[in-house]
Amino acid sequence: MITLQSYLQGQWQSGEGEGAPLHDPTRGEVIARASTAGLDLLGALDWAREKGGPALRAMSFAERGAALKAMSKALHDAREALIEISIRSAGTPRSDAKFDIDGAIGTLAYYASLGRGLGDRCDLVEGEGEALTRSSRFWGHHVKVPIRGVAVHVNAFNFPAWGFAEKAAVALLAGVPVITKPATATAWLTVECVRAIVEAGALPEGALQLVSGSTGPMLEHLGEQDALAFTGSASTGTMLRGLPNMLSRSVRVNVEADSLNAALLAPGVEPGSPTWEMFIRDVGREISQKTGQKCTAVRRILVPEALVEPVREALAEELGRVRIGDPADPSCRMGPISTAAQRDDVLAGIDALVSAGAEIVYQAERPELAGFFVAPTLLLARAPEQASAVHEREVFGPVATILPYADMDQAARLVALGLGSLVTSVYGDDPSLLGPLLREIAPHTGRILLGSKKIADQAIAPGMVLPSCVHGGPGRAGGGEELGGLRGLDFYMQRTAVQGDRALLDRLFGVSRAKD
Repeated sequence: MITLQSYLQGQWQSGEGEGAPLHDPTRGEVIARASTAGLDLLGALDWAREKGGPALRAMSFAERGAALKAMSKALHDAREALIEISIRSAGTPRSDAKFDIDGAIGTLAYYASLGRGLGDRCDLVEGEGEALTRSSRFWGHHVKVPIRGVAVHVNAFNFPAWGFAEKAAVALLAGVPVITKPATATAWLTVECVRAIVEAGALPEGALQLVSGSTGPMLEHLGEQDALAFTGSASTGTMLRGLPNMLSRSVRVNVEADSLNAALLAPGVEPGSPTWEMFIRDVGREISQKTGQKCTAVRRILVPEALVEPVREALAEELGRVRIGDPADPSCRMGPISTAAQRDDVLAGIDALVSAGAEIVYQAERPELAGFFVAPTLLLARAPEQASAVHEREVFGPVATILPYADMDQAARLVALGLGSLVTSVYGDDPSLLGPLLREIAPHTGRILLGSKKIADQAIAPGMVLPSCVHGGPGRAGGGEELGGLRGLDFYMQRTAVQGDRALLDRLFGVSRAKD
């Protein structure tokens, strides 16, 4: 039995009591416990503000970037051990474990390169500034400096490595210390990621702390110079936003929540064409990868009415090739749901979709194992605008629903019924159809992937989150944004308008310009 420790105030510490159990999702047995009872969680906030913040702010962007590179290297050096922990504790086949861990390594490396490019600066200046009066000497700049508090990151269970790293990379490059709190169910992997980083000496004291278990009273003690970034359910995100201190002290809060992402096959795509094959391949992957436990996974499959049966047949064939079972078996491509509660929620969700008018048109066989397995399931809602649950309930597992549409206006309405999503993927080759459609659905989604014959053999799948592009979405998806290259730093920095003598401001903020 493993006891997961927290890393607080420069020390690995164990909480009191029995703590919360962590299960092996393949066999259902308890493999670890985690507790924060008796730990000085409020002291961890002070430690970050008093130790980590000043140390990071004293570093240039290039130096912070070098620290991120060291973090990336530490995870890369521990990669094989981390993969084994992921297989055991999260039920991920090796390919899915690599997807999570390599995503963490790559995101840290990407932000390390951004830091290197920013050089010896410690703050950022937006644009060239502008004259504020008729005189060109009275000038205004917008300057961005790191907030003086701590960034608390509350992450979801599905990406214990990547979810931790993508938030930490941005905050640390901005110059803000991090306290990361992984979902307890899969926290073992995050603990070992942090351990590898600490042992490598990648960061200054106080820059990174880890909470293994409950945050206790910590979130209620965040103030106006702090930030909270949360990934999880919409209901929890709403609760966190509504904490009295979040409202009264205007704490920065970024939420990534539920998302009923859509994949849309445009009219005119012929079965067997490169665009068709890309659509089938991508949707099949998004249903089965990470057992469908991705915030970016496809939940709604929009297809022209005439292509419903060909799409159903092709997807059933694609999913039928996915072998389900023990993730330690190299031949298995899909493992169990991460927790018993999540499995039960997925099964209840399937029942809810059927009750709302959808029918099951494909379901694989469930393996004869004791763990938390759910078979890939494909549903069809023949009256898609009346099947309200399909657009309201995210079934967080290997489940998606085919929605037939009559024309592009109805297709756009169906996308919008999801009330905001992280990503919508559209597959087609006719610009006269795609242009108007993209403009209609863009307000309802944080990212659009346009699949077409020219990129069918080289584009990423819609579920892949790239650090150079924003990750987040409106409405149900939480209304927040993460990553997006340097855009991600804005959440952890204060933009301040500074007005004064142009030459003095240029000198103070290192702005060089050609002579007028």
